[in-house]
Amino acid sequence: MKARILASTAFAALLAGCATYGDNMDPIAQAEAAADYAPAIPEGTGYFASDSTLPFLAPDFTKISEDDYLPAFEQGMAIERAEVQAIIDNPAQPTFENTIVALEKSGRMLSRVSTVFGALTGANTTDRLDEIDAEISPKLSAHSDAINLNPELFARVKAVYDNRAAMTMTREDAKLLEETYKGMVHAGALLTEQQREQVKAINTQLSVLTTEFSQKVREATVDNALILDNRSDLDGLTDAEIDAAAKLAAEKGHEGKFAIALQNTTRHPLNPSLKNRETREKLFKASFNRADSGDENDTRLLLAKIAQLRAEKAALFGEDSWASYTMYDRMAQKPATAIGFMEQMVPAIAETQRREAAEINAMIAAEGKNFSVQPWDWNVYAEKVKAEKFAFDESSVKPYFQLEKVLEDGVFFAANKLYGLNFERRTDLPVYHPDVWTYTVFDRDGSELGIFYFDPFQRPSKRGGAWMNNFVDQSHLWGTKPVIYNVLNIPKAPEGEVQLVDFDNVETTFHEFGHALHGFFANQKYVSLSGTATARDFVEYPSQVNEMWATYPEVLQNYAKHYQTGETLPLEMVEKIQATAKFNQGYDFGETVEAALLDMKWHALTPEQAAAIDTVEEVDAFERKSLEELGLEIDLVPPRYRSSYFNHIFSSPAGYSAGYYSYLWTEMLDKDSRQWFLDNGGLTRANGDHYRATVISQGGTMDYFEMFRNFAGREPDVKPMLKSRGLLTADGE
Repeated sequence: MKARILASTAFAALLAGCATYGDNMDPIAQAEAAADYAPAIPEGTGYFASDSTLPFLAPDFTKISEDDYLPAFEQGMAIERAEVQAIIDNPAQPTFENTIVALEKSGRMLSRVSTVFGALTGANTTDRLDEIDAEISPKLSAHSDAINLNPELFARVKAVYDNRAAMTMTREDAKLLEETYKGMVHAGALLTEQQREQVKAINTQLSVLTTEFSQKVREATVDNALILDNRSDLDGLTDAEIDAAAKLAAEKGHEGKFAIALQNTTRHPLNPSLKNRETREKLFKASFNRADSGDENDTRLLLAKIAQLRAEKAALFGEDSWASYTMYDRMAQKPATAIGFMEQMVPAIAETQRREAAEINAMIAAEGKNFSVQPWDWNVYAEKVKAEKFAFDESSVKPYFQLEKVLEDGVFFAANKLYGLNFERRTDLPVYHPDVWTYTVFDRDGSELGIFYFDPFQRPSKRGGAWMNNFVDQSHLWGTKPVIYNVLNIPKAPEGEVQLVDFDNVETTFHEFGHALHGFFANQKYVSLSGTATARDFVEYPSQVNEMWATYPEVLQNYAKHYQTGETLPLEMVEKIQATAKFNQGYDFGETVEAALLDMKWHALTPEQAAAIDTVEEVDAFERKSLEELGLEIDLVPPRYRSSYFNHIFSSPAGYSAGYYSYLWTEMLDKDSRQWFLDNGGLTRANGDHYRATVISQGGTMDYFEMFRNFAGREPDVKPMLKSRGLLTADGE
């Protein structure tokens, strides 16, 4: 995990020194020194001191208690410090093996505890885990700085890097060396001692503030669930959804009432079903204002301070903004590239928003209502316009989507057809929550490829959204195979009822498994380059491509079975799903573009500009001004995330800061790749094997444009994305 830590924004801070290594060291003396060198490395104790004994080194949750984490963190840090010091003290001349590979090998115990702890604080946290998170976060930042800000360590890395032309290396070796060196330079290898101390201080502050932001957003999301007095307030919801609301209210101490839990996004998935306009308005405002109410979970001053510290850190590196600083390793590379890419779509989106708003207002008037569309009305009436245009009701397809069938007969079926994978459900592996499902994944030759954990249901202990990560990374260096988990936030059906999901969650299930495939097909020696260890604006690409199979007729017909009749989803409904995919893009696409550009606005600030935003009123004013400048209908279509609950960019780790545009950038790659699949026969093993060989088995080992060219035979084209969104005609205009 070491090189991944070196390059990460969460731990980014590495220093340089001026020490040099001579080129004329006696080879015999060097060999003797290396042979005699046997540094003492402390040994850990407790569960995390060694690899798990379970299959594939999967974590044994039956043997882990909350009391294990802090000692394991402390021991893991002590061991890693000793391992890195041993690299520095090695009397032999720096080589790729004794410096770069040794650095890659360091910190395994710390990685083991961090991996499990991070999974639980995201998916099944407790008050105690939150306390540990707050306590350990600044310690981990200081630990990282103590290692990465060591000039002697950089001197050894630089010595190897400077000698690279004379070395024989594999492509992956060369990439690891390059990324390690570039990461260290980017993190501060060329700064002065005073600047290095400033970086340390900023890193520590950011680790505290971003952790606090994440925790406050989760609490604000849980605490601001909408409480309703009467069943009639929920008119339009199913009996199961109303029963779930009654159960949640009782759990919150409101027996006899109803509660609707907020989602991570501004828009709530239940909004289109609610017939009571007052309820819709209350739900929207509860979501929109969840973290800016002036209470203990108000995040506005926190996010302003985070933006300020990031701008200050960027300035230490001679960059004019955090966006300029942090995008050095992205596919887009420059903020102007990402912003220009998005801005070219804004006029078409704005025109679409105005046209769709007019259609919605006409529908409202036709019903004899005396109001103009508001955000809480938009998707209700958009569904009505869609039903009129396409004779299609979104809710009519939900009975065809049983979660288990979506996963096993849909997601897994597509993976079998494309890649030859097979899956076997298992119940013998310990899990961190009873709702987690586990599977062994078998490769095309019948060998075991890895283990897959699926954690689908919403709960108060889980942060919002959906994600993938590894418990164990693939690595030929360690001989490890991937152990991967997907986390979603699907409202759980009442006990004894069939678990149905809407189509958004169907797509999310395919999407997150696309990330899992990226991890399962990893074929790297080094963890730091393995699987999803890619640029932020590339990592969403394979997951978005995997969404295409959710509506591919052969796949859809295999999993979309009516839960009562067993009837297969009619072909005409499949065609309507595909046709309506271009509908309501003023909202669907607009809210994402607004969030992405809002992210860039926050992270394009200079230190002086950021420092001037130091009150909640100024935070609100900056957000408002930033959105207004886009020229979109922001009062009708609010951003997917407001600043105050934009976890992607302000929480820890802040991997998407100045990077939320990645979802749009990778959608360009995705839609272009979908066109390639369709042009070449669709769902075939030949296509799947080609995509696996050229893209999703490559990890972070090569240039991303080169990777795409190897797959598609050309540069990526934005037109398929614009066409798929209905923003470009079939003729390309």
